[in-house]
Amino acid sequence: MKAFRLDELEAERAANDGAYLQFLRERNMSVGLYALDAGALDPQKPHRQDEVYFVVSGRASITVGSETTQVARGSVVYVPAGAEHKFHHISEDLRVMVVFAPAES
Repeated sequence: MKAFRLDELEAERAANDGAYLQFLRERNMSVGLYALDAGALDPQKPHRQDEVYFVVSGRASITVGSETTQVARGSVVYVPAGAEHKFHHISEDLRVMVVFAPAES
């Protein structure tokens, strides 16, 4: 078993001065914590993997392809491989758990 605490993951991510911390990598999936502060711009490009976002905290909008929705704590968003997507209008610091399948390369 592997178990994680979000507060420890957030501290590790912040200590490494990065917006993304991959904390689990297995053959068929990887999981990370993504952080964007209020007002930040999301620099993401499409990924080769399917991904699922689970919003841990914060508020923003996300656009996937031509569809836009607002997200907040508890929101879950699926992004198919190759789809253009961005978080925007980030009104509260955003912390998102990201699951890639297969594992992010």
